[in-house]
Amino acid sequence: MGMEKISTDKAKRIAMIKGLQPGLVKGTKGVQFTKGKNNRLQVIGWEDFEEALVNRNLAIFECGGWLKIMRA
Repeated sequence: MGMEKISTDKAKRIAMIKGLQPGLVKGTKGVQFTKGKNNRLQVIGWEDFEEALVNRNLAIFECGGWLKIMRA
């Protein structure tokens, strides 16, 4: 089973089930999912998260319930 590119809506559903939120790596333009307990990450809204993905030409991929952000 390989990585499959998924929509942000599907990623939101998976993230909700896993207790994940979109996050911004402080001091960088990096984005990733977080449970909100890491001091290096700032939880951001989904709209800002989606904008960051588009601006950086990134997409969300899923495999077996695992979410990964990679170049589109």
